[in-house]
Amino acid sequence: MKIVKERIRNAAVLSGRDPESIRLVAVSKTKPAEVIMEAINAGVTILGENYIQETLQKLKTKELDTGLPSPVSWHFIGHLQTNKAKYAVKIFDLIHTVDSLKLAKELDKQAKKIGKVQQILLQVNIGMEPSKSGAAAEDVKSLIREIISCKNLSVKGLMVIPPFFNDPEKVRPYFSALRDLADQIKNDKLLMSAPNIAMDELSMGMTADFEIAIEEGATLVRIGTAIFGKRD
Repeated sequence: MKIVKERIRNAAVLSGRDPESIRLVAVSKTKPAEVIMEAINAGVTILGENYIQETLQKLKTKELDTGLPSPVSWHFIGHLQTNKAKYAVKIFDLIHTVDSLKLAKELDKQAKKIGKVQQILLQVNIGMEPSKSGAAAEDVKSLIREIISCKNLSVKGLMVIPPFFNDPEKVRPYFSALRDLADQIKNDKLLMSAPNIAMDELSMGMTADFEIAIEEGATLVRIGTAIFGKRD
């Protein structure tokens, strides 16, 4: 954990950025509750989960079901099915992977039921990979225009899962493209005048490439292997 935080700090400083502007999302999918508690005790403040059912099971364990407010913020970073939206809004502070109007409307509906304004990111499929979720870059503005009417949603920024390369430098253009898209949205006065639309967050970068992502403007880096080791 200490090494990862130091790498984040170094990448920020080398990029002329404030290290405090970058937050670590510790990807805890497949990891048991006792391991998660070790991470929390070591200083993790945000946990990223990929599966609703797995998260629900973890939250029922003696380690995490303490009856007290959670000491960490929970983020959803996996593909979210519309029929799981009602669970997602009850668990997660930020959902990184909203990629369609259908999902957005269901999250809005379910959040309204519990009196919550759900914070979300819009997932963009910059690489146009058929195997990955995400809205096409050219469709993001129109998606935001539709979400403006969803009063129980707050768009905080964008998220990307780029193609995998052995050379992290090859991922840079995808991170740069996401940042450029966010800048385009920021320059759209109509979109940015909506009270529930902001472009404060860029969720990009994982264990293999997070330093490149930080150089390109990431505010949230999703790191699992470097903290927890390889998946179980």
